[in-house]
Amino acid sequence: MVKFIVSIVVFIASVSACSAKPTDQIRVLMITGVDHPAHHWMMTAPAIREILNHDERFEVRIVEMPEVLATDLIFDFDLLFLHFKNNDALIHEDVARANLARFVREGGGLTVLHFACGAFEDWPEYSELAGRVWDRKNSHDPRGPFMVEIADAEHVITTDMEDFPTDDELYICLMGERPITVLATAQSKVTGKQHPMAFVLEYGKGHVFHSSLGHDARAIQTPGTARLIRRGCAWAASRKPL
Repeated sequence: MVKFIVSIVVFIASVSACSAKPTDQIRVLMITGVDHPAHHWMMTAPAIREILNHDERFEVRIVEMPEVLATDLIFDFDLLFLHFKNNDALIHEDVARANLARFVREGGGLTVLHFACGAFEDWPEYSELAGRVWDRKNSHDPRGPFMVEIADAEHVITTDMEDFPTDDELYICLMGERPITVLATAQSKVTGKQHPMAFVLEYGKGHVFHSSLGHDARAIQTPGTARLIRRGCAWAASRKPL
């Protein structure tokens, strides 16, 4: 608990230091710090910040404690970027859940990447927020190359984007009944079916962008994936993708 309080105080200072920003700035809070052992968040979080910073509007803050969701600090940002998978409940789980839902419902943006689909396993409302969640049974094709196919070339995120190759984990583990708009898919070698690689939805007044791509830094830095994530984040933050 002491570590939590000290870390939050330090984080408050970092937020205050960047408080005066142009009106077109996209203030992103990337939340990470815990994940499956195969996911090296200490490498992928900086890689995500790097690809977002190709759009100069992004101002990305990384906090390595998902417990930050239980504080009012999150309401100082335009976009929450979930980049964690927790196996245990957060310190203040109920408050974190309520804050996250309120943030998006009131118009904040949300990005869910890769195994963040498995966060908040025992919270039914998370499937409404994230659109699709880990089914707790399946995982992904063996890591390797595959083509990501643009499924909706009319959406503002994917307009002018073409199918692109990547080397990543192709998730076959997402479930949910929430209506979503699928932007990109890929065909699994395991199931033989097309599975969503990126999709969007609305939750209250907020926009949600969810991509199952991004196993490691190399996958994140794939040009097509990087552009898809960057444009998806801008849209989620209610800005025009560049």
